[in-house]
Amino acid sequence: MKTLASALLCLALAAPAHAAAIAQLKQFVSSTKTLSASFSQTVSSKGKQETASGIMELQRPGKLRWAYSKPFEQLIVGDGNTLWIYDKELAQITKRKQAGALGSSPAALLAGSNAIERDYLLREMGKQGDVEWLAASPKKADNTFESIKMGFSNNQLVEMELGDSFGNQTRIRFSDIKKNPALPAANFSFTPPKGVDLVSE
Repeated sequence: MKTLASALLCLALAAPAHAAAIAQLKQFVSSTKTLSASFSQTVSSKGKQETASGIMELQRPGKLRWAYSKPFEQLIVGDGNTLWIYDKELAQITKRKQAGALGSSPAALLAGSNAIERDYLLREMGKQGDVEWLAASPKKADNTFESIKMGFSNNQLVEMELGDSFGNQTRIRFSDIKKNPALPAANFSFTPPKGVDLVSE
């Protein structure tokens, strides 16, 4: 599960009927204040695959929640200042400063401000089926991700493909997408349970 968590940390016009991906990304970001979706995630590395699934929520700017339910329970919560990673199986919590932990990662792009072009170089990749794809290249050389691809349909983010500097390839598919739902503030706060090891980084 550490690989899955790192993949997340280290992860939307004047347009025709089917807008290009960059236009859809800008529309998605500018019009989305909150978002919830189910996700399935596959990490491929050296011929092996790890799969996981769960529910993600975000409240822009700066708040996010990724709750993994399979194969193991893991919770990642960003409250805008602190990023909490709770591995229930290991009974361990990792606490980090959110800005430093997310940097210009895909999670920061989704939950951050609207300054997409400030942090990324965007390039159209064309249409595959019903999905328009773009490549987002981080401008900072120290970014963990070497490649970020985002797929959009009807101004909604439906897929992401991430390649990191360790050779891992991560594919995330979103479903049951709800745009701008009312989300409880408690979903973006975290209180460490008693008896759980806390590691600060």
